[in-house]
Amino acid sequence: MLKKSAIKRIITSSLALAIMLLLLIFPTNNNSYISEEIVYIDEITMPIYALDPQNLVARTSVIKTDKDEILHIIDALIIDSNTSNYLPPGFNSIIPKNTKLIDYDLKDGLLKLNFSKELLNISKENEEKLIEILTYSLCEIKEVNKIMIFVEGKILDKLPHSKKELPSSLDKNIGVNKVYDLDNIKNTSKTTIYYIGKYNDYLYYIPITKISNNTSTKVEIIVEELKNTPIYETNLISYLNASYELKDYEILENSITISFDNKLIANLSDDEINEEVKYTLALSLRDTYNIEDIIININ
Repeated sequence: MLKKSAIKRIITSSLALAIMLLLLIFPTNNNSYISEEIVYIDEITMPIYALDPQNLVARTSVIKTDKDEILHIIDALIIDSNTSNYLPPGFNSIIPKNTKLIDYDLKDGLLKLNFSKELLNISKENEEKLIEILTYSLCEIKEVNKIMIFVEGKILDKLPHSKKELPSSLDKNIGVNKVYDLDNIKNTSKTTIYYIGKYNDYLYYIPITKISNNTSTKVEIIVEELKNTPIYETNLISYLNASYELKDYEILENSITISFDNKLIANLSDDEINEEVKYTLALSLRDTYNIEDIIININ
């Protein structure tokens, strides 16, 4: 378990989640049933993705201001901008220095961003991470479902160095920090799993999109991946113990309910689900299925 101060930092810097806890006790069999619905509410901070100390795309947060959310995110991501210091210690902006957002347009969930030519000065190492960071950061805004990137009026359809083709519109389906585990290119599955990263005493979230031939459902893949120590990044942390058993799950149009055995309860005297487990599960399911309402049941 994390200390209370660390938990508070997770909440304020990453998710700012308000948790509704329902506890029902059945005296006849002395069993407990817990249902927690993950609700995303934040009045102080806003989520943003940036480069962490390991140069991975990671989820953190910046303090809200009176400034337009889109402009605030872009400014915080421009290297050496006036607001780049809004990022937490150890995190780095990625948009090349002196880049300007010429204009933008948001209509029907599609955000069109028109940058100056300096955007193309991105390094080869970071060109794909730039796309991931812009997409994941801006798609955290409630009104934004997809983005389109333009450079001085011309759509960015290829990465500037590798010339890898880009979709005309971008959403979280592009993946982030991609890891490939493939035997063939047929019947592939793409699943995004969130782990915990740590810098000094600061805890944050690192999404990894795993592309594999795994035939299990994505819920099952997420749970199994979080139960195992990551082999591709030994510094990624998961607190979902291998003994935790997924009992059942239900995917509806606007929500996902997953049920575990009571081994998931971190402290039976408090009947609380381990905080780190709860948030990594919720973020992984949210981004993989594009569903905001996550309900975790313990029986």
